[in-house]
Amino acid sequence: MLLPAEIESKTLIPALRAIVAKRLAEDHGLREDEISGMLGVTQAAVSNYIRGTRGDPSLIAKLLAEERVSQMIAELCDGLASDRAYTPASLSRFIGLCNYVKSSLLICEIHHGLESDIDEKVCKECESMLLRS
Repeated sequence: MLLPAEIESKTLIPALRAIVAKRLAEDHGLREDEISGMLGVTQAAVSNYIRGTRGDPSLIAKLLAEERVSQMIAELCDGLASDRAYTPASLSRFIGLCNYVKSSLLICEIHHGLESDIDEKVCKECESMLLRS
């Protein structure tokens, strides 16, 4: 069984980085090397995010369909594009975005998409823990 932190690191963060990288390139006209510096990943990773070969496309679509998530991503991208750097404010926005996905239980939907045989008692305990955070 995957822990929420594993889901976050293996699926959520790559999907969010893919969305951010693509928006920074397309909407703000930033180069891959600039984006890689802002996201703390390699230029090759940014290229893969933009081309859609890194980050689960169905998860990306699900995240973008959520109005609040989409709004938070836009705010993060606008901040990164205006500062041209990864700042404490950008870090705070990214962490806030990840925390929102967890506290709104969107992470549970992601988890159920990855594992179909989750024990209901474990699921409820995890949900309770996420709601307390």
